[in-house]
Amino acid sequence: MGRINYPPPAMLFTGLIYRNIEIAESAKEKMVAEFGEVHEESSIIPFNFTDHYNKEIGEGLKREFISFKRLINVDNLPMIKIKTNEMESELADSSTGNRRINIDPGYITAEKLVLATTKNYGHRPYLADGIYAELTYRFIKKSFTTLEWTYPDYRTKEAISMFNGWRKWYLEKLKEI
Repeated sequence: MGRINYPPPAMLFTGLIYRNIEIAESAKEKMVAEFGEVHEESSIIPFNFTDHYNKEIGEGLKREFISFKRLINVDNLPMIKIKTNEMESELADSSTGNRRINIDPGYITAEKLVLATTKNYGHRPYLADGIYAELTYRFIKKSFTTLEWTYPDYRTKEAISMFNGWRKWYLEKLKEI
């Protein structure tokens, strides 16, 4: 019989897709209040990988990632996703109810990068409270590597390099615990 082992804490990050920078700044304030101090923010790039969000949020979308200094228990990912959904609702357009920002949380560990989602597919195990996990990267041969379902914006060399850097910082942070 195997011995039960609990995972170490993980590095929390969020991916943001938005059109309006003021909405993004409001979301960041809410996230800092909820998740603690920001470790690093990525550069802002055009989000032109899909038009999936255009109908709801609009055109000319931007993509940004934010990592946090406070490590999390991986069991908390469903609660964090529910909280970010609440933030999206609070920042929604009051006249239409449409979201003005998409906030997707995930975590980084030594072995992987996992996203939280509300959508069930064959490759997404159920976690709790209507939230599923999506393994987005595995760490193999000194770098995060994509999987067949990894989103296009996570497939870029720039994104992989950034997440590798965040993983390195995370591993140093783990030594302090």
